[in-house]
Amino acid sequence: MVVVVVRQTSAGVPAAVGGALGAAGLTARLVPLDGGELPPIDLGVVEGLIILAAPHPAGTGGPTLVRDALAAQVPVLALGSGAELLAEVAATGSGPEGPAVELTPAASTDPLFAGPLPAALRPHPAPASLPPGAVVLATARDHPAQAFRLGGSAWGVRFAGAHDSEDETWTGQLLFRFAELVASRAEHTSTRAFFTHRADTWEERFAYQTPAYEAAASRMQLRPGATALDLGCGTGRAMPALREQVGAHGRVLGIDITPAMLTAAARHGRTRHGHLLAADCTRLPVPHRSVHGIFSAGLLDHLPDPPTALTEWARVAATDCVLLLFHPSGRAERAARHGRPLDPGDLLAEHNLRPALEATGWSLDEYEDAPGHFLAHATLAG
Repeated sequence: MVVVVVRQTSAGVPAAVGGALGAAGLTARLVPLDGGELPPIDLGVVEGLIILAAPHPAGTGGPTLVRDALAAQVPVLALGSGAELLAEVAATGSGPEGPAVELTPAASTDPLFAGPLPAALRPHPAPASLPPGAVVLATARDHPAQAFRLGGSAWGVRFAGAHDSEDETWTGQLLFRFAELVASRAEHTSTRAFFTHRADTWEERFAYQTPAYEAAASRMQLRPGATALDLGCGTGRAMPALREQVGAHGRVLGIDITPAMLTAAARHGRTRHGHLLAADCTRLPVPHRSVHGIFSAGLLDHLPDPPTALTEWARVAATDCVLLLFHPSGRAERAARHGRPLDPGDLLAEHNLRPALEATGWSLDEYEDAPGHFLAHATLAG
């Protein structure tokens, strides 16, 4: 798991940064700005970003990098001039005698800003123009917005320390918390980065599969008024078929962890068929025993912890709930396409899937691994 560290020189990753990342099992990749230039960075192969210096002038790749990281919800920690760049992109000097920097009430629940600040912090004197929705985490008299959070994945820290042991301790704690957060989110970060980059063309690229999605969803045979979930919905190709089954008084939720895919789903009119929600499929914001149908295409075997997901899906399932796992290609077809043989350890192989379902409260009723599709139909056991 790699975290890119943007620094002014090629002198190496600062020891505090490298130590924090290493303790969380992360690898630092230094990107120096010796000539003020920022080389292209593929966010699809990194799990986090620490910006210690901003490119100069600002038009040399920095805004693009920050904008792409915010869009893909790649965790970002921007310090000093990096925080200035973060604030500037998202929205489109004082000496040691300055007022104290203090945490705001919002900081008490922030994953990075826990505990008191050192007393000798110097506020950055320049005004900050933050975008709507930014959460201010630290402020100072006459110098607001000394630290802020954008959404749930990007932080900017503008104030400077007095370089004493107390400040170094606090900065080290901040870096350790950020490294732990990056490590804990690594799987979701890589998924979002992969699909964010492809969201705008996803629907057109795979439009030929839409009839197969509709045919698979129709086999759930949900009753009018039921509640149906499309988990890992992408652009929501199954949602029209689910709506047709549950009728005007039913409920359809399209859930995906990548906001860019949900934006594409809305652009293609899927909000006419149900609601779109950005959420983790292993922690669904759905009440216990409230769902009558769960459709999931190409998701389960790509999750880091499939048993946890199946257990969570059983939690929200009503006693008559139907679970339908689908893929528009069979297992053999997909293996051949990637130039590899069928894997006997594949979760979707019947001898693996059946016990996995049974261990999490499901019973496999139908299993089809045909050349043109994969389909598994399950209901709650007992």
